[in-house]
Amino acid sequence: MARDPQMALMALNRFGFGARGGAAGDFLSAASDPRGFVKAELGRPGGARLEMPGLPGTPELAQAVFAYQAEVKAAREAAKGKPAEMAAVEKPATMEAPDKPSEAKPADRSMDDKAMEKSPANAAAQMNEAAAPAKPLNVIQKTFRAEALARLQRAVGAECGFAERLVTFWSNHFCISAAKGELTRIWAGAFEREAIRPHVLGRFSEMLRAVEQHPAMLFFLDNQQSLGPDSRAGQNRKRGLNENLAREIMELHTLGVGGGYTQDDVTSLARIITGWTFAGRRGQLGAPGTFVFNANAHEPGVQTLLGKSYPDTGVSQGESALADIARHPSTAKFIAGKFARHFVADDPPAALVARLEEVFRKTDGDLLALATTLIDSDEAWAGPLTKIRSPYEYLVATGRLVARMPDDPARYLGGLNLLGQPLWTPSGPNGFPDSNAAWAAPEGMKLRLDIAAQVASRLGDNADARELLELVAADASSQETRRTIERAESRQQALALLLMSPEFQRR
Repeated sequence: MARDPQMALMALNRFGFGARGGAAGDFLSAASDPRGFVKAELGRPGGARLEMPGLPGTPELAQAVFAYQAEVKAAREAAKGKPAEMAAVEKPATMEAPDKPSEAKPADRSMDDKAMEKSPANAAAQMNEAAAPAKPLNVIQKTFRAEALARLQRAVGAECGFAERLVTFWSNHFCISAAKGELTRIWAGAFEREAIRPHVLGRFSEMLRAVEQHPAMLFFLDNQQSLGPDSRAGQNRKRGLNENLAREIMELHTLGVGGGYTQDDVTSLARIITGWTFAGRRGQLGAPGTFVFNANAHEPGVQTLLGKSYPDTGVSQGESALADIARHPSTAKFIAGKFARHFVADDPPAALVARLEEVFRKTDGDLLALATTLIDSDEAWAGPLTKIRSPYEYLVATGRLVARMPDDPARYLGGLNLLGQPLWTPSGPNGFPDSNAAWAAPEGMKLRLDIAAQVASRLGDNADARELLELVAADASSQETRRTIERAESRQQALALLLMSPEFQRR
């Protein structure tokens, strides 16, 4: 049936989210021209963007949070006996630099959050519970779910999914965490839509600037609290630098550990980006929820970073520094290695990494050229499928296999929590791990089996696993997998076995 079924499986699993069930015909399309099938998504204008009605921008979402927090405060004061009208007009704590941001208590946890308290014994029960929240959701939870649903629908419905795989890679590289607070939770999807998606096939330097100036990143790494020691605000408030954002820019976003920078460079970059903040609820510096440059918080004077001097030109001082860091040889090396490890293998071919590094340098960080070089490189196709799909990739691949377009994100969110990859909520600024050691542990595989069994119990009676195997792997499937599915005692068991097969788990 196919000229090279193994290459078709490689195209679908290594670079995409797997074949779709139903009448999509993905495996046949991939088999006829594996590389062309993957690269087709790169030529579609705006193919990585996600613009849908009902998904507001960051400023509008900030206003929604501020209004929600005011309502909560008014209700709390009213409960104490104070008139609600008085509580509503009281000046709330501002989130606008140079004032200390309001650290409002997290909203009541939704069932998605509660599902993170996982137990292998009742995984299915917890996922069912997550799918049926017990009380109305507030605006933050509603927004998070709406953003999650839009992302899931795009991933499940994509023809190959390579563009969406690029989005998930860069979103994890430049990660924030929804667990930081109410602002990052409501902004998580908007951050990805605004700072990541428009640039995944553009310039790395442009994505870097968009990310570091986005209010979600500034809030996540506390840059709105960073004051130049000699700035007007720093002198008045006797507060100084916060180096969180500067350190992660150099260590995680660009140069990488061992990339040639020193602690002095971290401190210099922290001084350079003082004043990078976002307007708070009172809108003193600009429209609430927008990036602004607060000159009163900016450290004055010339700064030296990585051996180069940057004059005090306000916000452009930081933008110039970021542009130079994006072009640094260590950035090319770091990005190339991480890119190859994600798509190919934990220990990728040295020749592939070197080629990606060279392309990154010669094209000034052209990410379309980087992705195209990956697909055009023989080394990217030569190795076996050894990497285990991440929980997100596994659940999206499952939705594609059973041809069910998500209409409610709850089951996906519950499953991601159970499997240890809660959406947009890594435990630290280094993002989720991207290795077999992280996802192939016995506990994690047991939880995957629980989820596979639950999916099979819901859909197995109407699904023929043998037919689905032909759709997702065809002649690339092993005799062992075929025999295992054929010997299943029921349709439900056969589907669960397919969902746990190497052809489905590995990419």
